[in-house]
Amino acid sequence: MQGMIMHHGQAVEMVALMDSRTENKELRLLGARISHSQAEEMRFMERWLHARGQPTEMQMGGMAGMHQMAGMDMSQQHHQMLMPGMLTAEQMAALKKAKGQEFDRLFLTGMIQHHGGALTMVKELFDASGAGHDAELFNFVTDVDSGQRAEIRIMRSMLDNISK
Repeated sequence: MQGMIMHHGQAVEMVALMDSRTENKELRLLGARISHSQAEEMRFMERWLHARGQPTEMQMGGMAGMHQMAGMDMSQQHHQMLMPGMLTAEQMAALKKAKGQEFDRLFLTGMIQHHGGALTMVKELFDASGAGHDAELFNFVTDVDSGQRAEIRIMRSMLDNISK
């Protein structure tokens, strides 16, 4: 849940870039939907963690985590902390520089990658022992999975239309 909160935060950050970078009304509508659903899901995850006395932010693995990361430069550390599907610093920089159709293309390919990573995280959760025992969590994760799959289909269609 902590990782998914961080993951969702990047999606909201990506959508926030739209205002000054695209005039595509269809993409703006999709972005508003993504931002709203991700923000709602983040609030659910925070409530779920609080109810269990858990922190909402990921904790580094203590001294072992510090020793593992000590020999890395900042970009290597950032890459180590990425969840599945998250955009790298380079991808985010390219998205921030782009405008118009180039932004639209980078946003859609990046968000498809990002949503695919969320699906990987959902699968990893369900593969974990006892993961489906919490009914509230099971329903939430199932909704995330179906929503992300639907949005991926929409984004692929939009990307096909931009490429033509």
